[in-house]
Amino acid sequence: MLPMIFGVPLLQMLVLVFAATFDLQKIDMVVVDKDLSETSRELVAKFDGIPFYNVEYGVKDESVGEEMLLSDDADVILVIPPNMERDLIRNDKTSIQFLINSIDGNSAQLIYSYSAQITGDYNKKLIAEWKGIPEFTPPAEVDIAESYWYNSELDYKWYMAPGILAILVTLIGMFMSGMNLVREKEIGTIEQLNVTPVKKYQFIIGKLIPFWLIALFDLAFGLLIAWLVFDLPIVGSLWLLFGLASVYLIGVLGLGLFISTVADTQQQVMFVSFFFMMIFILMGGIFTPVESMPHWAQIIDRANPIYYFMRIMRHVVLKGSGFSDLLEEFISLLILGTLFLSLAIWRYRKTT
Repeated sequence: MLPMIFGVPLLQMLVLVFAATFDLQKIDMVVVDKDLSETSRELVAKFDGIPFYNVEYGVKDESVGEEMLLSDDADVILVIPPNMERDLIRNDKTSIQFLINSIDGNSAQLIYSYSAQITGDYNKKLIAEWKGIPEFTPPAEVDIAESYWYNSELDYKWYMAPGILAILVTLIGMFMSGMNLVREKEIGTIEQLNVTPVKKYQFIIGKLIPFWLIALFDLAFGLLIAWLVFDLPIVGSLWLLFGLASVYLIGVLGLGLFISTVADTQQQVMFVSFFFMMIFILMGGIFTPVESMPHWAQIIDRANPIYYFMRIMRHVVLKGSGFSDLLEEFISLLILGTLFLSLAIWRYRKTT
């Protein structure tokens, strides 16, 4: 129990928040320069000057670069054709080629976007230098001041930390509540409890309250870690956050207890809980936006409690949303919590 209470939050917050990121930290580029001109070297230098581009120069043939792409030693190949500089001088145009590893579609789009922007900037510089045309300056200067709301540093860890906390609370609540009752079945003490005058709802409440408190403690512990390690700003009300988390945990604990009333062994509880957890997490919007999912998946997601709690976590922690902003999430969690807890009470029987 103690390793679960303290070890799981530490491990998830200190490892998963760093690991679960879509930010590109390094792009391995292989350059196949068949022109070997001053212009081609200047273009390569533009890429080499970007900190997260790791440029390998001197590959003579595309086939070598393709082998590096195949073996994951390269993310993108820049192919500069022969006579590139001559074509630019004579015909005012030329072409270059990017071969991009597109197994990860999101990363491939980012790599192409960055590479195209760098190439476009260099193209403007060539036009200005060779044609003697000054770079375009507007008649009146427009100052653009950038201000990013809710995540001013564009720090992906701030985005992921509330989502990882949502997984943490769900993991503790569902697994512990489910394992507890099945443990009673396995060691045989459930029959002794069943012959006592304790009513069903009293027994279930007694089983759930400890794990409800443990999950809330882990939420507080995880928030403390996120604040100390990642400097996560907690903009909204902690009272509101823990109040909505309490409602959310009623449903999660009820679902875990319902699974335990159906299962006979801890292994069965683990498998069934893991099945639900995988679906809840992947469809909860923690890693990918729910709005990007097909319409039918968004409709099914209305029965996913993690979807609502993830929105609550990010909206309260990062945006400072109030109760009125999260009324839909609160009502949905209340309905799901009542449903799951009612199923657990109905399914649990004191007779065999």
